[in-house]
Amino acid sequence: MKSLVVVENTKRWPFHFEAVEVVSARAYLVERRFAEMKRAAVYNMCRRIGYQSVGYYVSLLAAARGHRPMPSVSTSQALGHLPLLRAASEEIEDEIQHALAPLKRGEFVLSIYFGRNMAKRYDRLARALFNQFPAPILIARFQWEADEWRLASLRLGNASEVPETHREFAIKSAEAYFERRHVAPRRTVFRYDLAILWSEDDDSAPSDEAAIRRFVRAAARHGIHADIIGPEDYGRVDEYDALFIRETTAVNHRTYRFATRAVAEGLVVIDDPEAIVRCTNKVYQAEVFARHGIPAPRTHVMHDGNTHELAERVGLPCVLKKPDGAFSHGVVKVESSEEAEAKLKDLLEESELVVAQEYVRSEFDWRVGVLDRKALFLARYHMARGHWQIVSRKGGRKERYGKVEAIRMEDAPPGLIDTAVRAASLFGDGLFGVDVKVVNGRLMVMEVNDNPNIEAGYEDAIMKDAIYDEIAVWFRARLDRRGEGPRL
Repeated sequence: MKSLVVVENTKRWPFHFEAVEVVSARAYLVERRFAEMKRAAVYNMCRRIGYQSVGYYVSLLAAARGHRPMPSVSTSQALGHLPLLRAASEEIEDEIQHALAPLKRGEFVLSIYFGRNMAKRYDRLARALFNQFPAPILIARFQWEADEWRLASLRLGNASEVPETHREFAIKSAEAYFERRHVAPRRTVFRYDLAILWSEDDDSAPSDEAAIRRFVRAAARHGIHADIIGPEDYGRVDEYDALFIRETTAVNHRTYRFATRAVAEGLVVIDDPEAIVRCTNKVYQAEVFARHGIPAPRTHVMHDGNTHELAERVGLPCVLKKPDGAFSHGVVKVESSEEAEAKLKDLLEESELVVAQEYVRSEFDWRVGVLDRKALFLARYHMARGHWQIVSRKGGRKERYGKVEAIRMEDAPPGLIDTAVRAASLFGDGLFGVDVKVVNGRLMVMEVNDNPNIEAGYEDAIMKDAIYDEIAVWFRARLDRRGEGPRL
């Protein structure tokens, strides 16, 4: 991908970057070669970038050409919008207070060069602000008020404001940023770019490293270049055409912020924000299942005013679930009314609603992977040895999982695939994992998950690369169908 630094006057530009072309704003706006350039990252370093200025039109036309402008028009306009700055400040409040804690009072100015600051102590704060408002140079001003620091202003900086003592660092920060994505040549020309959000530090990540490598290779087979990105790359999301989240999702988690930003920037996304909201809340799922006649265990939503109805509505023993619990966290089985009362009290202190569900014993859950309203894979998730769930965390010991067994589609019990697909389709057309129990011939959908596990040697044991190819084809088809065509 070609990298362009756009400035008002190239003769007054003080820096030199390897493998990056510096062009004038006028040339970028009017010369045909830039309009016809298929792939370009445009770093807008114009001094004037306000509404209808030359810098404004550089970012605006870059977006229209399918180039990747930094800053985007939305970012540059947001910097002048006080409510948005306050919201950003609140989101990184802990980082602000931690970074500036040693300072006493008054005012503090932070210079941010492509997400970096010269002082290591402020580097995380610089990155956090850059992720909120991606721009080559940012100047943040903080003020001490009411015994704490607050972000008073944040604006775009320009090259002329970089002190002599900062220049070498600013150049190195820019070059390091360029090299991460744009400078290194590729042997193969790809039509689209996919970001895969994954962290090897996530113990409950839905895919292991081997599976991630298979996703990358499958994407390449279908004309998509895939990069592995991490939490620190939030500010780079708009450089891609699509986002594939392979981290454990939650609404109050970075995965939701990544998904929301990606959708706002026009990317094709798995998992999209709606899927995350719907699938990570068991209250929502219970309502949807009941409304659409999805077979499920007896379920009742509990609150402070109806705890006495538990035994009558659901029966004992039963399972109590926090609405946003995941991987068996926030899920408990209760045997008696006394135990139920105590556990409900604890759970209702964390959430105003709790889901109570009939306890259904089985040796395994069926897992149906669903993509684009069609079955993708089938597996059996066995209960952990000596436990009633597929994950055991007894006594604070290391988590133990039950056996995962890939099954051929034709060996599914009658009605299983159709029921799972029908349930998943109520949540969208992306990638889902539907857990179903079959007891005495009765199908019961337990839940629909928005980021189903796909790990090498487990869910893919029968289908092998076909699982990864199907997902790559899903992304390719949607990228091809986008109204504006590929972002080249």
